Amino acid sequence: MTAETSLTARAAALDAADALAPLRDRFLLPEGVIYLDGNSLGALPAAVPEAMTDAVHRQWGTGLIRSWNDNAWWQAPQRVGDAIGRLIGAAPGQTLAGDSTSVQLFNALAAAARMRPDRPLLVTDPGHFPTDQYIADAVARLLGLRVHRVAPGELPGFLAAEGSRVAVAGYAPVDYRTGELHDMAAITGAVQEAGALMVWDLCHAAGALPLEVDRLGVDLAVGCGYKFLSGGPGAPAFLYVAARHQAAFDHPLTGWNGHADPFGLGGDYTPAAGIARARIGTPPILSLLALEAALTAFDGVDLARVRAKSLSLTGFLLDCAEALLAGLGFTAVTPREPERRGSQAVLRHPEAYALVRALAERGVLGDMRAPDLLRFGINALYLSHREVLAAMCALRDVAREGEHRQERFRRRSPVT
Repeated sequence: MTAETSLTARAAALDAADALAPLRDRFLLPEGVIYLDGNSLGALPAAVPEAMTDAVHRQWGTGLIRSWNDNAWWQAPQRVGDAIGRLIGAAPGQTLAGDSTSVQLFNALAAAARMRPDRPLLVTDPGHFPTDQYIADAVARLLGLRVHRVAPGELPGFLAAEGSRVAVAGYAPVDYRTGELHDMAAITGAVQEAGALMVWDLCHAAGALPLEVDRLGVDLAVGCGYKFLSGGPGAPAFLYVAARHQAAFDHPLTGWNGHADPFGLGGDYTPAAGIARARIGTPPILSLLALEAALTAFDGVDLARVRAKSLSLTGFLLDCAEALLAGLGFTAVTPREPERRGSQAVLRHPEAYALVRALAERGVLGDMRAPDLLRFGINALYLSHREVLAAMCALRDVAREGEHRQERFRRRSPVT
């Protein structure tokens, strides 16, 4: 029996036992495409087109400005926020949807630092997504802090030496490049034991694995709506502020939507009570309604089962890569240990960009991150083991035949 034959039989058995397989019908996926880039942009949920038609033609087209009241547009940031909150383990009234991840991150880091005014250090991960690092630097410049970049594994030692001077730490549970999963409980506990506040970037975790921000005692968290939550390109981000911190939440971007009496139109800012004070400007209603519809794909779904299937799929992908890609220059980057793996599998190859482009022409959509990483995002709501095997077979064929060395696959597009 060949390796491919054995993997085919295994994929069939795993898919036959997959209780989540019917969830694929909650998404509109094009024929002939294996979509392994849901960690960048989630597939289109089936509920979104109808919701958008209603939002545009009835709510906006007919209701016009009356829809702020008649269709509860005004309440959308908190309503959608609470829907996300259920997916990250947050009780109602602590999560808000709206604005971009960058805006929410800026406000979260600045507000956290202001809660620790006598501490001069902001700590973040040197492997963090670039925006997280840029925003950390911007907050530090604004508030007169110093940024220290400390890898998660080195954080305990750093905190032992400098913890009393740290105001806030900003990390992500999943490394966006490698898919490595860090221990949220341990990191949160260590940061808080030092007296600092913990801000998590949940972009690559929300919707992909169970998150228990309340149980873990997380202080603040942010995340985007367009990856595993499948809210559409540029979907609004979310902000979580634990109830115990809301009265002290003093963010730099204060807008009329977060005022205690927004239609009183007073000249002085008085923050609203609770999470509503984190509202800024007029919310992007069409985007919020698309995200709200997308979140219905999670209705009745146990995220523990999603996590189990995700681990099965990522583990199977790594097994396929080991068996099928030997001798072709690939190295697995994502940890083998399930407890150290998020919901993506990553391979290293010096010709990663061209390989991803050639795969796309075969209908396998992944992505790459410079300089040499091929990323395959796994959304367990709509992917199968059969598709994972087909993707790795396609990658083997492309690499073996040297198809990716054609000049057209080497030309860089604006987005990688």
